[in-house]
Amino acid sequence: MAKDAKPAGKKMDALMKPLTPQGPLAAIVGSDPLPRGQVVAKMWDYIRSHNLQKPTDKRMIVADAKLKLLFGKDECSMFEMNKYISTYLK
Repeated sequence: MAKDAKPAGKKMDALMKPLTPQGPLAAIVGSDPLPRGQVVAKMWDYIRSHNLQKPTDKRMIVADAKLKLLFGKDECSMFEMNKYISTYLK
């Protein structure tokens, strides 16, 4: 296999496939179709620009009004965030 050839499989396509953010996720990242990686990057841009990480534990995200609609709770770990994001990607 050539060095720059893509391996056969659906995983690479699934990660690069543009998905449309819905509901509370669209209110944060916009409603234009984006690959999952860009959605996560925009979420982190939002979290950092609004200073929503717990100062004592940067892995924890403190929800503002928009994130509370997305997460359904006051805080969420960075590891849980993808579970909530995928709920609103179609």
